[in-house]
Amino acid sequence: MNFSQRLWWCGSSFLFLGMLLPTNVSAQSVTADGTLSTTVTSPDNLNFTITNGNQPNSGGNLFHSFSQFTVPTGGSATFNLVNTPNITTIFSRVTGGSASNIDGLIQTINNNNPVSLFLINPNGIIFGKNASLNIGGSFIGTTANSVKFVDGIEFSAVNPSGSPLLTVNAPIGLDFAQNPKGITVQNTGHRLIDRIFTPTDRSQSPVGLQVNGGNTLALIGGEVNLSGGIITTNGGGHLEVSGVSDGQVGLKATSTGWVGDYSSVRQFQDVHLAQQSLLDASGAKGSIQVHGKNISLSEGSAILLQNLGSQASGGITIKAAGSLNLTGTVRDGSYASYIKIDNLGTGQVGDITISAKQVSIQDGGNIIIGMYTPASGGNIMAKVADSILLDGFNPTSPANPSSIYTITFNSANAGNITLSTGNLRLLRRGILSSISFGTGKTGNIRVQAQDLIEVGEYIPSQLVSPSGILLASTALGDTGDLLINTARLVIRDGGVVGSIVAGKGTSGNVSINASNSVDVQGRQVDSIVPSRIISSAEILDAATQQIYGLPPIPSGDSGSLIINTPSLRITDGAYVAVKNDGSGRAGDVQINANSIFLDNQGSILASTASGNGGDVNLNLQSFLLLRHNSLISATAAGNGNGGNLTINSPVIVGIENSDIIANAVRGSGGNIRITTQGLFGLKFRPQLTPENDITASSQFGLSGTVNINNLTFTPIAGLIQLPSDIDDPSQRIAQGCRTYGNSRFIVTGRGGVADNPSDRRSGNHPWTDIRDPVSLRNSNTIATVKQSENAAPPIVEATGWQINAKGEVDLYTANSAIREATVTDCAGFLAISPKLFKVKEVMSNEF
Repeated sequence: MNFSQRLWWCGSSFLFLGMLLPTNVSAQSVTADGTLSTTVTSPDNLNFTITNGNQPNSGGNLFHSFSQFTVPTGGSATFNLVNTPNITTIFSRVTGGSASNIDGLIQTINNNNPVSLFLINPNGIIFGKNASLNIGGSFIGTTANSVKFVDGIEFSAVNPSGSPLLTVNAPIGLDFAQNPKGITVQNTGHRLIDRIFTPTDRSQSPVGLQVNGGNTLALIGGEVNLSGGIITTNGGGHLEVSGVSDGQVGLKATSTGWVGDYSSVRQFQDVHLAQQSLLDASGAKGSIQVHGKNISLSEGSAILLQNLGSQASGGITIKAAGSLNLTGTVRDGSYASYIKIDNLGTGQVGDITISAKQVSIQDGGNIIIGMYTPASGGNIMAKVADSILLDGFNPTSPANPSSIYTITFNSANAGNITLSTGNLRLLRRGILSSISFGTGKTGNIRVQAQDLIEVGEYIPSQLVSPSGILLASTALGDTGDLLINTARLVIRDGGVVGSIVAGKGTSGNVSINASNSVDVQGRQVDSIVPSRIISSAEILDAATQQIYGLPPIPSGDSGSLIINTPSLRITDGAYVAVKNDGSGRAGDVQINANSIFLDNQGSILASTASGNGGDVNLNLQSFLLLRHNSLISATAAGNGNGGNLTINSPVIVGIENSDIIANAVRGSGGNIRITTQGLFGLKFRPQLTPENDITASSQFGLSGTVNINNLTFTPIAGLIQLPSDIDDPSQRIAQGCRTYGNSRFIVTGRGGVADNPSDRRSGNHPWTDIRDPVSLRNSNTIATVKQSENAAPPIVEATGWQINAKGEVDLYTANSAIREATVTDCAGFLAISPKLFKVKEVMSNEF
């Protein structure tokens, strides 16, 4: 081998060996920057020991400053407090301009107190899948420029000084510039085990970044991305993940460390949880807070809080300046992304509080609070400026819909749900619900949607239940109340809004206030399930009864149903109903509207199987229209009495075999009372017929009563008797007039005096003297006779009539002022106004 060959071989060998060496040993990964007394030592450039630092006034704060802070894979960075054992908080800044890559262990040792650690690097922090923490107190990782203290001291990572001013005081905030670098957390994703209506099993999930119970783990930076990342507390505590820029995040000291205050933040950045990422603060006194511009949970990512102790938990708070989105499922498709609280302890469960501009939950995603012990339940509260969308279901597991719900399995009451938004849309089986599987009561649901609530858009090819806003109890518990305030409510494609009990519980009341309209239409595609608004006690299918141990027939009462809206439309088989399939009583239906339109088997119902029927009260300002086999019914089967039915409407129209009934089988028929000014098509009949019927019959009992008050005006209503002594017309005409030649008074056609005395006077052709007035003004031949000064005022003919407050008919003239006229000559040029005469008989057509 010649020299050149040997040189090539040696160079290649060294190059090959260099490729085998780990790249992270080429330079020291943790390096002090010399601005403070920080000392860093490492025997292998893999594990680093950090000592000394600055301890102002021998207080509880210790300050370190690094030009680089990176922990290699399998390595460690240990803050050894052997020389400063009484430290409670370490503040560490990175000033060198490069991001911190943490893929090993960060820990504290030789301390007398639980020690908290701040890691501040404005150029970014990356936690790899092997990153871990072993510190006794809280951990705050941030890309802020500086930490501010109560005495005005600022510990800055962008403006380090040779002799910095340090403090013994507690921090009060993190100061951010515009567009700070972000924070990334990587891992393999959680291994939670979740099944519908069961607590989450956390036993198989990796730990990830974790602090001990009762402390805070916070990542506050620019954009925050978790890619399979896992952030947990060991036995409760506070988790905080926030994407911010341009402003100050306040730090409030609490019993679990620090909680951020974002009221002074001017801009937010996005927060992403992807690939089964997890935030888990389960234990005692747990709480989670997430702030950002757009916050997303995808691919089965989760935010979880299980209360395992006797103390109250702090709940979950999500605040998005933009949108909150839950999409995608875990790798095997068994469940989707969710935000969840499980109460497995005896303490009070906190609330899930959401604030955003938009909320979208898809692919079977959930927001849930589940009660598995008798402790009190938390509430779900969302204030969303624009819209909330619950769309679809888990494509791998169609039984899991996109939903927001609270649920109880014991004597504890489920939490309330309160939503405030511009538009709420529940599509393709989206569900908003509170459920009881135990003796506890469901929560109440309150929805305030400024513009629209839409329930519908069903997928025909999928055998799943429809969309809905629903309170449901399948056992002994009662349901709460449902209140909806909106401009427009649209329910279609088999959608449901209301309250259902299937056991011994009582159904709650349902109240709907729609300032524009309520539209209930159609059925589920490829199904007989109609769209409906209900408060009911219903018999469920045999399989469901067996699964949950339900009685075959419910025994509770139905609640009441109240709808206030200008326009109510119920069409194509849809219905509004209170019903009871068991032995209990049906509730009442109260509808206040301008108009109600029922078409193509649209119905308003109050029915029972064996108890007494509920009452139906319709109070309308305009009209009630029933078409094509539509129905208003207050009926009872079995031994129950039919309910009472009261309708007040100016106009009521029923055509094409539409009916209003209050019937019974063995009990008494209900009473029907209708008050209207016009009833068209519908007629009272003893029994139902193929016509348009009003009935209150009983097949084997007493029939009810039907009372129809028709207020339509008739021509004879309010008329008074006129006097029979008619005045002599000769006493109303001046007697001084002479006749000349062939003077005549002729009435023809439709002139000023009617041909028929029963006709009204017409002024189209008034009386006109057609003679030449000049020839009549000869003073020698014309005798002037003055009318008597004592003549009675002339009678003025009526030109119209009206009904006065007593219901009487008054006659009036367009001009009631009677003017006194002096007739100087019967043939004079002065015309005599027709208003000075009242014709009471047909006069002779000649003088």
